[in-house]
Amino acid sequence: MRNWLVLLCPCVLGAALHLWHLWLRSPPDPHSPGPSAADQSALFPQWKFSHYDVVVGVLSARNNHELRNVIRNTWLKDLLQHPTLSQRVLVKFIIGARGCEVPVEDREDPYSCRLLNITNPVLNQEIEAFSFPEDTSSSRLSEDRVVSVSFRVLYPIVITSLGVFYGTSDAGFQRNITVKLYQTEQEEALFIARFSPPSCGIQVNKLWYKPVEQFILPESFEGTIVWESQDLHGLVSRNLHRVTVNDGGGVLRVLTAGEGALPHEFMEGVEGVAGGFIYTVQEGDALLRSLSSRPQRLADHIQDLQVEDALLQEESSVYGDIVFVDVVDTYRNVPAKLLNFYRWTVESTSFDLLLKTDDDCYIDLEAVFNRIAQKNLDGPNFWWGNFRLNWAVDRTGKWQELEYPSPAYPAFACGSGYVISKDIVDWLAGNSGRLKTYQGEDVSMGIWMAAIGPKRHQDSLWLCEKTCATGMLSSPQYSPEELSKLWELKELCGDPCQCDAKGR
Repeated sequence: MRNWLVLLCPCVLGAALHLWHLWLRSPPDPHSPGPSAADQSALFPQWKFSHYDVVVGVLSARNNHELRNVIRNTWLKDLLQHPTLSQRVLVKFIIGARGCEVPVEDREDPYSCRLLNITNPVLNQEIEAFSFPEDTSSSRLSEDRVVSVSFRVLYPIVITSLGVFYGTSDAGFQRNITVKLYQTEQEEALFIARFSPPSCGIQVNKLWYKPVEQFILPESFEGTIVWESQDLHGLVSRNLHRVTVNDGGGVLRVLTAGEGALPHEFMEGVEGVAGGFIYTVQEGDALLRSLSSRPQRLADHIQDLQVEDALLQEESSVYGDIVFVDVVDTYRNVPAKLLNFYRWTVESTSFDLLLKTDDDCYIDLEAVFNRIAQKNLDGPNFWWGNFRLNWAVDRTGKWQELEYPSPAYPAFACGSGYVISKDIVDWLAGNSGRLKTYQGEDVSMGIWMAAIGPKRHQDSLWLCEKTCATGMLSSPQYSPEELSKLWELKELCGDPCQCDAKGR
């Protein structure tokens, strides 16, 4: 008898463990008794007790309380009340754990957290943009017929003159040179100065200058100054790294070839300058007032952040649907938010597919599941979305890209919604510490995915623009009121775009 028990015990134990594993993998029945999630975690903290068909990550800004509440009262509420989908889907809002400690008024741009570091601004006088060393050995006649340098305006300025080097000899000005100022990505020059032996302008220090029409260049203006030789020989140029930039106390930043992105046609001679320009700082009194009020503004902003932190913690404790990722919550950090969420999903949940969307998007999860079933959209190395192809890199504005050197991005899915398989999430999470982030999470995802070449499934029902189409899976850029209205129509007649007379 004892021998039989010895033989049977391992079999019984193995069967019990197998049944226990199957029970854990299947959705729990809320009506059946069993250990609570807390009890299970205490017993086996390393195990993942819930498995989901889809994890939904909703990118959300810290202050978008109203949008999150609309989602909770529309498609998320519908999901939680659904008899089967409620067990198969996990939805989490992705929020940066920290707010930016720099007030918006004191940032270089509203999309980052970089302080507009203006100190002791040079007011009420003309400023030569570049200062040159006393020795002339650093001047050289280059072989470049075109030399250019880009700059960014951090506080409004006016360029009053454009200039060129006078040359390396004392024979006078013997060249024909055109200097142009372009707004980045624009083909037509804002203004032009032409230099020739009979018309060489006014000599100041080591340059010849000519006045130009005076335009106020606003904050965040990005421009490129181009020197073009009209003669057979090249330009006299200086190495940009041996030139002192006179930034007016912080109102101007020159972008070297390593930092910025010059227009493709101006890529010759980007490490040097062939002249300079003169500018003045505008609205000096307003600037001084802003600088003097900065300490109080900072103190008020820190208090506001503390209130915001408390509200977010309360919201999280009430709803339990927020993942706080370890980044400062700004637009430029959204790609890092996404990578951190991928890592969280791998470490904290078990799932087959991941759906990413934004908090201002309409999503029809039931339609998503129906489409997955109809088209068998659940294989490995799989990316399902509406893809933008040959999308030109934008060098200015909100979608400004200064890090990606090519003129166009690899294929990327527009951000209203896309689905990826778990093995892709695993790869992204595992490489999150090494993946470079770019200006937006959509294009960053495209660049990352170009490294592994997933199977793309194109589907135009993931809408890229704010529009309504019957049968759409997603649509972006709605206000809270508009999202509520779309869902009202969806519940009323099954179509978020319109209800016919019969539906009413």
